[in-house]
Amino acid sequence: MAPRKKITMETLSLVFSLPQLVAKDEGFYEEEGLDVDFVPKGYDANVSYLDDHELVSSFGTVRSNFESGDASLYRACEWGQIRRSHDTRIGGRVIGKRAAVGSQAILVPPGSTAVHPQDLAGQAVAVNFHHGSHYLALQALEGFLPREEIKVVHVGGPQQRFEALRDGAVPAAALMEPWITVAQKQGYQLLTEAFYVGSEIASPEIDAETYDALNRAVVKAVHKLQEDPYPYLHHLIGEVPKEIDPALRPSDFARWRLRFVDPAPYPEDQFQRTYDWMRGWNLIAEDGSTYNSLVDNLLSA
Repeated sequence: MAPRKKITMETLSLVFSLPQLVAKDEGFYEEEGLDVDFVPKGYDANVSYLDDHELVSSFGTVRSNFESGDASLYRACEWGQIRRSHDTRIGGRVIGKRAAVGSQAILVPPGSTAVHPQDLAGQAVAVNFHHGSHYLALQALEGFLPREEIKVVHVGGPQQRFEALRDGAVPAAALMEPWITVAQKQGYQLLTEAFYVGSEIASPEIDAETYDALNRAVVKAVHKLQEDPYPYLHHLIGEVPKEIDPALRPSDFARWRLRFVDPAPYPEDQFQRTYDWMRGWNLIAEDGSTYNSLVDNLLSA
């Protein structure tokens, strides 16, 4: 029997990698002749309150397993992946849309006088620069406020953002699951929420044949999650320390918020809209980068 091909994936917040975790749990990768491991990236424990995104690398403030060569695949929001494909030093490229359709919500603590997004004019919203919370907060708020009245600050990962909100360090924070559920259980109020596209970035060693095999396994996992996601939510619950929520259960999660679809190619028109919006906010340099220089779809349409 031929040895299984070894693939290491970098993970951040696990809601964005739940289909891949299910594929591992259910043995779908093994069925494809693959040996898949996950290496967590983690978040910087030192909370900072920065308002200039150029002070933070698009790969985060801690060591990137992807950029260091310890992982060959990484999933995140489409905005951040465009920026990483631009910034990478190892030839990483966006290779397709991920299976997890994530959401970010902007929440305020119990007792806040804010009741709608307009109330956040000039108020700091905690985000993680160059990640979904950052970009989604900007896109969500610019539907209600002029750009000069939108203020986002880099605090760090979702636990750090939740704790900063809880402790009164910021008046609002952008959060994803499982932290939306944790916050709402504790009486935090949701002002706005939106779903958004995520994508995968890969190092040059990932070829189309390998990616096809990975995604055959992921498609099986997506169908399991579409049937019933609750048996797999222990992965998300495990991210929440007991001292924050000692009784978080799968039944606490709203099923409609757990969205998973088959992976798909990343189309040029979608890239261009996103790239142009990022340029409008000066979130990526104007240096002649194009769809063909940043994207290498490994999935056929």
